[in-house]
Amino acid sequence: MDHLIAMLIVWLSVNTGLPEPQGLPAVRQSSPQALADLRYREVGAHRRREVVGIYVDATGTIHLSQSWDSRNVADVSILVHELVHHLQNVADLTYDCPAAREKLAYQAQARWLAMFGRSLEGDFGLDAMTLKLTTECLHP
Repeated sequence: MDHLIAMLIVWLSVNTGLPEPQGLPAVRQSSPQALADLRYREVGAHRRREVVGIYVDATGTIHLSQSWDSRNVADVSILVHELVHHLQNVADLTYDCPAAREKLAYQAQARWLAMFGRSLEGDFGLDAMTLKLTTECLHP
């Protein structure tokens, strides 16, 4: 897994301009319930869609589903997405709101999928409008 992560970090650095970190993030595979608890514990929101991965800034840990498979292009794209958050965190980047930091992560994930003739909409049901709403600061 470390070799895959290291390769993806180089790919992300080249394709996003984010700096390569000194070390690799911790990666854990977690149950669907544990992923949902990590994602929604602070938000207190109802669960709108399945959580397939999450990055925890405080611990520098990526949590992926127990069913995550490195041989699956869509699954690797989830790791790509969460690695963007790791690179953002390590670079100490700040954003106007949590949604704004999702934009680059989804762009990188979409680019990864496109290399294999896939898409966010086809693999995850994320259409352009959903992505827009997911990556914009909607507060006044």
